[in-house]
Amino acid sequence: MNSFILAVSTMVGTIVGAGIFGIPYVVTISGIAPAVFSFLLLLLVVTLLHLFFGEVCLRTSGKHRLVGYAEIYLGKWGRFFASITLFFVLVGTLLAYLILVGHFGEIILQDFPRISGLFVSVVFSIIALILVFVGRQLIAKIEFFTNIAFVGAIAALVIFALPHLGNLNIPFIGLTGSANLFLPFGVLLFALVGFEAIPEVMSFLRDRKANTKLDNVIVASTLVSGFFLLLFTVIVLLVSGSSSSQDAFSGLVPFLGKGIVWFGATIGIVVIADSFLVIGNYLKNSLRHDFKVPTVPAAILAVGAPLALFLLGIREFIQVISVVGGLIGALEGILIILLFQKAKVKGDRTPEYSIKVPSFVLLFIALLLVGGAAATLLL
Repeated sequence: MNSFILAVSTMVGTIVGAGIFGIPYVVTISGIAPAVFSFLLLLLVVTLLHLFFGEVCLRTSGKHRLVGYAEIYLGKWGRFFASITLFFVLVGTLLAYLILVGHFGEIILQDFPRISGLFVSVVFSIIALILVFVGRQLIAKIEFFTNIAFVGAIAALVIFALPHLGNLNIPFIGLTGSANLFLPFGVLLFALVGFEAIPEVMSFLRDRKANTKLDNVIVASTLVSGFFLLLFTVIVLLVSGSSSSQDAFSGLVPFLGKGIVWFGATIGIVVIADSFLVIGNYLKNSLRHDFKVPTVPAAILAVGAPLALFLLGIREFIQVISVVGGLIGALEGILIILLFQKAKVKGDRTPEYSIKVPSFVLLFIALLLVGGAAATLLL
């Protein structure tokens, strides 16, 4: 199978995750103009950040993850900062996925009331643990086929929704308060970022000795993901408009019928499984390469940590995704900018591509991420 397609599938599968379901709702609150502006700005910023991190990976010999790169270029304090960032972001993201899996599982199995969302999330975690233990090559192939299923599901949704498309009764600018103008920032950032997939994709291409260039994979994956997010959002809003719900699909029921809820939940499981596997594998490999944890305990920790938080009762999806999304840009984004600058000077190998960016652009991105995160957390 073509290495470029598999690599893009892996990265798209990481990016297109739980965040996609929250976008239509925040557009109805903020208005079209702030949402479109935030989407275009963040699509550009995230593409650059992905390329920055890709160059860091290519300038460094050996296999590392975010924590390893931080120690190499920033020292012990960098390792400590990256460790906190990594586990907070990844475990929080995986926890959000588990919460949605349980919710969507209950919808799919609504005719079997004895099967709870808790049971579905635990079973999902066991299956994910097995796949994460097996590793990257199997996951890449699974990503390819699940992405085909996702594209097919989106196409089916478009066809099913066409007869029900109505007026886009969303205000140009939300009238419920100026603070809501910043509402799309955190959700869109959470939905677009896919840092964790980049070292995995680089290792995948090297293991295959593929001629595919990492920068081409990064740009294609980010743009394709952005297209899917935009398409999904437009279709949902054209059907449900200002009645869009926080999970996207339940708000479609009055317009498309109860069947769309089951259909939407099925799509949700497919999308979440994609991202969960890649991020879980990334966390496992970070524990292996950066902390020298053996493979089996690393896989158990990667999947078990979010499951433990879920079992302890942390199951409020909106709260989890808000906190993770609000900080993901400020913490990971700034860390990657610092690594990018250091790797330009201290990198021990010639990269396959090199991005030249003026210092004021890096400063602008850093200030944007900090300001956006602060606005998101203060809402």
